[in-house]
Amino acid sequence: MKTGNAPKEKIEDKVLNEKRGAFVTLKVNDQLRGCIGYPLPRKSLWETISDVAISAATQDFRFESITLEELPDTKIEISVLSLPKQIKDIKKIEVGKHGIIISKGPCKGLLLPQVPLEWKWDLETYLSHGCLKAGLDKKEWKKGVNIEIFSAQVFSE
Repeated sequence: MKTGNAPKEKIEDKVLNEKRGAFVTLKVNDQLRGCIGYPLPRKSLWETISDVAISAATQDFRFESITLEELPDTKIEISVLSLPKQIKDIKKIEVGKHGIIISKGPCKGLLLPQVPLEWKWDLETYLSHGCLKAGLDKKEWKKGVNIEIFSAQVFSE
């Protein structure tokens, strides 16, 4: 935490050595303070989690870096992702089960499956917020966007 560098460890666990996408969400006193991840597999799961945990704490442009004083009040949530799959019919999206990636041209936004549950969103509201996250008009999903879905195994303290 002090250096921003991940510890160098040799991990033998087969699952932790699989290449997987993952996100780390950090909350301080139940307030979001960082959420960063890789939607696609780039590195082993343990390396991904280590990298994105540091980035969520120090590099999320929406927030100041988490301080050492805040660590006792910081809760960590890890979402290990399945591979995204493009869909054509929004009826295939199960709110609370599927995360979404909405894209159009260079614009892209991702919402984890737990987000609409936390905010009590229905499907249309979820899609609207996915568009907003991508930097698009909130109704763009009605006009034509690429939609991918994925699931996540979520672990938290």
